[in-house]
Amino acid sequence: MSRRMILAAVAAVSMSVTGAALAQAHAGHAAPNAAITAALADPARPAADRERDPNRKPAEMLAFAGVGLGSKVADFIPGGGYFTRIFAKAVGPTGKVYAIISPPPANAPNPPAIRAVAADPAYGNIQVVEGDFQSFTVPEPVDVVWTSQNYHDLHQRRRNLEVAQVNKAIFNALKPGGVFIVLDHAAKAGTPVDPDDALHRIDPAAVRREVEAAGFKFEGESTVLRNAGDDHSKNVFDPAVRGKTDQFVYKFRKPR
Repeated sequence: MSRRMILAAVAAVSMSVTGAALAQAHAGHAAPNAAITAALADPARPAADRERDPNRKPAEMLAFAGVGLGSKVADFIPGGGYFTRIFAKAVGPTGKVYAIISPPPANAPNPPAIRAVAADPAYGNIQVVEGDFQSFTVPEPVDVVWTSQNYHDLHQRRRNLEVAQVNKAIFNALKPGGVFIVLDHAAKAGTPVDPDDALHRIDPAAVRREVEAAGFKFEGESTVLRNAGDDHSKNVFDPAVRGKTDQFVYKFRKPR
């Protein structure tokens, strides 16, 4: 091979590697598809949810996750259903949304809020799945498992969970090639996991280590919820930072 051909080959490889790196760096800036745009305009969404959109940036989040018409999504610990409703409309009638919750205590005064969402005829493709987070199963393999501002809670002492087993159950719920999205409040780098959950934060590096240990491959990060003005010292419910915390959004993929 001539020197010119060698230099050309090296340049081509360099451009390919650089392009891949740039693609990963900007993975969080994919344009929302029409289904996502329509889901956010859903008139059945509560006004309180719409008011949270500027801070939560759901269009960018669903685009990063790759959610679209026909997707099967597991919303892990869905809370009041903010994202669950959006998923339901974005995946359309051929898609499905499984809301994964743990069984409520026997003396709970009210049923989990997500049950009312699933019972709403406007969201007929939502199914609530109750189960132990360490061993839950879904009726079919899904394209996306999503958890928002909840991963840190898995380490709470009172939950008595083996987080490695939770991540393995999530791995098993996905189709080969499916993705696990973790969105959470960032703790200061190097901060140990706190079983007392004083700040409701977690070091992103700790999440990556734990999730990769379950067999996932780290694919990239969306930075649209990052906030350099958050010094990571306050509880996320502190009025000074509530709704404005520094948040990381990681995408992990189950190998095909």
